[in-house]
This record gives sequence, C-alpha cells and structure tokens, in this order.
Amino acid sequence: MKCLSWAVMGLFLVGSTAVGCAHMPRWAGGGWTTLIDGADGLENWDRVGGANWRAVEGVIQADGGTAAGYLVSKSAYKDFEILVEFWASDDANSGIYMRCADPKAITDRTCYEANIFDQRPDPTYGTGAVVHIAKVSPMPKAGGKWNTYAITVKGPRLTLVLNGSRTADVEDSKLASGPIALQWAKGVIKFRKVQIRPL
Repeated sequence: MKCLSWAVMGLFLVGSTAVGCAHMPRWAGGGWTTLIDGADGLENWDRVGGANWRAVEGVIQADGGTAAGYLVSKSAYKDFEILVEFWASDDANSGIYMRCADPKAITDRTCYEANIFDQRPDPTYGTGAVVHIAKVSPMPKAGGKWNTYAITVKGPRLTLVLNGSRTADVEDSKLASGPIALQWAKGVIKFRKVQIRPL
C-alpha cells in the first residue's frame, strides 16, 4: 500500500509540474536574440548613468552607484516580444524601458517603462504597471524572488505578463521605436536572462 501511495504522489507531482510549465514563457525557438544569458551579455549594452553593473555569480547585477543607471541596447526595436528573468530585492527600484526616444537620456516619460518597484510611493504605477500609462491593481510583489516578465509591444499596444499573470494591456501611440534599457535606481537587481524577438 505504501508503494502505491508513493506512486500516486509521484504522478501528482509530475502532473503539477507539467501544468506549471505550460504557463512559463518559451525561451527557445526561431527569431530570438539573447542579450543576457547568465553572466554573459554585458557587451550587448551601452552603459548610461552611474550604476555599478557587473557580471557576478551567474547574473548581471547592479546594487549601487553614484546615480541611477541603465544598460541600453545597441539596437532599436519597433514591434517585439521580450522575455526577462530577474531577481529584485524588496526595496529595488528598477524597470524594463522600451522604445526609448533618446538612448543617452532614459526617463519614464521618453520611454515606456514596465516597472519593478514594490515600494513605490504611489503603488498604482508600481511593479507590473506601465508608468504613467497603465495602472496596476492590486500591485504584485517581485521582491526577494526570481520573476519573469513577458512583454509584447506591437503597434500602439503594450502587454505585460509578470509570472504568468497579465498586469497591463494598454494602447498608446506616443513612442514608435527605440532601444530597450534595464534600470537600476535603488536596492539590488539581477538579470539572468533577456531575450528579444522582433514581430
């Protein structure tokens, strides 16, 4: 009887894993360009600002600096899907910036920002929101764990999926094309996978 119980439990765990994996984004397949893979990929970005970006323990990380800083992609993108795997401390202020108008002056007004900011004073534009464009309620928490952002930008439509849950789906035509950027402004932020695919 004990063997049967273990067998049933094993089947349950395998089934649960398969269901969970069905909601995970696909990292492989045609058309994807890998910009960060573990500790590799800093050469794919230009540094703007004063963050201490570096490769450490299998990730690209920033946890301090003289001012907010960004890793800015060397290429511009119009319509695309981007997959980002990140770890944020509870007090992290970070984000994924898209279609940036000026690659040397990154702001949440001149780019679309998929926010990573659990402790934002105004939580309506905190983690899971597109800052100034799409509010999030209730705000999910990203601090203290690994997370996955799957973001689709096509025409005027921006869709954010954080850890399998859609947090924003909005249309805005202000910005048509530009590079992407990864932000550090406070706390600790780690990226271990960034892939992009033009649409």
